[in-house]
Amino acid sequence: MSKIESFLTSKDEEGIVSAIKEAEKNTSGEIRVHIEAHTDDDHYEHALNIFGELKMHETELRNGVLFYLAVNDHKFVILGDQGINDKVADDFWDETKEMMEVYFRKGEFKKGLVDGILKAGNELKTHFPHQADDTDELSNEISKSS
Repeated sequence: MSKIESFLTSKDEEGIVSAIKEAEKNTSGEIRVHIEAHTDDDHYEHALNIFGELKMHETELRNGVLFYLAVNDHKFVILGDQGINDKVADDFWDETKEMMEVYFRKGEFKKGLVDGILKAGNELKTHFPHQADDTDELSNEISKSS
């Protein structure tokens, strides 16, 4: 079993998808999680590529957020699109990442992801409240590549 397959249990994944649905319930924002084993590329640059592959830049209000994890590399990146980045405090994503790292250091990956997702969801809700005509523009499922 590869490290990516053992990183989260299926129950953990269900909890993360539930957190995404909960976070998106009160906002037009979109949250995705992408997990892969390793990349030879710079992690930030690679996360930007994944952001594009997942078409996260195509949300109407440019308010998508990607949580990218390279499991074997012990690296993760949080990317917000221009719409949300224009609204949040300059240190918001760093603060969110630091909060998640506390859990990750203890091996509590699901808890770290869930808390990061809910924190992002609260921020999205503040700046992009849910509208009556909102649609779920992107999948809530965790995407993976090996």
